[in-house]
Amino acid sequence: MPAVEFRNITKKYGASTVLEKLNLKIDDGEFLVLLGPSGCGKTTLLNILAGLLEVDDGEIYVGEREVSNLDPKDRGLAMVFQSYALYPTKSVRGNLKFGLSARKLPSDQIKQRIAWAAKLLRIDHLLDRRPSQLSGGQRQRVAIGRCLVKQVDLFLFDEPLSNLDAKLRTEMRIEIKKLHNQLQNTVIYVTHDQVEAMTMATKIAVMNKGIIQQVGTPDEIYDFPENLFVADFVGSPSMNMLDCVIDRANDSVSAVDQCDDLVFELNDYKWRQAATNGQKVKVGFRPEHFLQLNGMQPAAKYLRLERRAQFFEKSGRDAIAFLDLPSRTIAARVDPPYADRYRHEKVIPVLLPLNKINVFDAESGQRL
Repeated sequence: MPAVEFRNITKKYGASTVLEKLNLKIDDGEFLVLLGPSGCGKTTLLNILAGLLEVDDGEIYVGEREVSNLDPKDRGLAMVFQSYALYPTKSVRGNLKFGLSARKLPSDQIKQRIAWAAKLLRIDHLLDRRPSQLSGGQRQRVAIGRCLVKQVDLFLFDEPLSNLDAKLRTEMRIEIKKLHNQLQNTVIYVTHDQVEAMTMATKIAVMNKGIIQQVGTPDEIYDFPENLFVADFVGSPSMNMLDCVIDRANDSVSAVDQCDDLVFELNDYKWRQAATNGQKVKVGFRPEHFLQLNGMQPAAKYLRLERRAQFFEKSGRDAIAFLDLPSRTIAARVDPPYADRYRHEKVIPVLLPLNKINVFDAESGQRL
């Protein structure tokens, strides 16, 4: 199974540069998700790898082969598009068979591959139906089946679940992950949906404006974002951010939020680059890091907040309280049973463990 490597990839449309000197390596058997907002260049990168777009500069390697100038059929990969792209006049069997017939494979081998893929995807009872007789999830399985029958080691997925409803998306996420666990193929998957990325990927590459912002496991991306963009883009609600100034005095370091009268003690913070006295920073913390007062004190150092809740968002097992600060509103995840009680209280007391905060340089946006 091949590893994939992009070396100094540049792609331009006229005067507009979509990708500039992009470098990325995907290991053998990895499930890598390209995550980012619309227009960030993730689908362009996938199409360049597939051979559907020419690269202006740079090299692409699949395994030991440079494939930058090869035809799509010679690159040893298969792709599932955002639209199902099924032939409406052909049956499911005909759609699965079409690409294999074009490669002039023996009929026995074609039947064997179709039967294998259909059984794996649980569409073997649908082989004689046409796409118009299938549900959205079944059509997506057929589209994936067309990749499987090629029996290649590299699969590309371009937002394959965006046309499905929420329930089907959850089901298909599980199906695709099961396939990867069974086959151990290398998968490159494009999405703007962070839930898909966090639940499916072994590694995520976050992109913005044609630049890879961070590559890491889902936990690394979520817990230790490299910059303000990643911190804000990944997570729902996104990470709370407060404007602070570094205060160094008497061998102690803290971040002071003068607008909200808050002090974050940072003596135990693991600095990548030491902050200077008076440096402007942004202190970030996620809604779920707040703890509720339950008679027990947390082991870690913490900051206590007592603030009025402006409003609540409650959705079954989850509840978010939006707390008022003088400068802004911050989100705090609370236990749903407490949410109804909190609605009638003037202030909500919560604790923020200081070992959960992130510090970013206010000017560059990079993690400190």
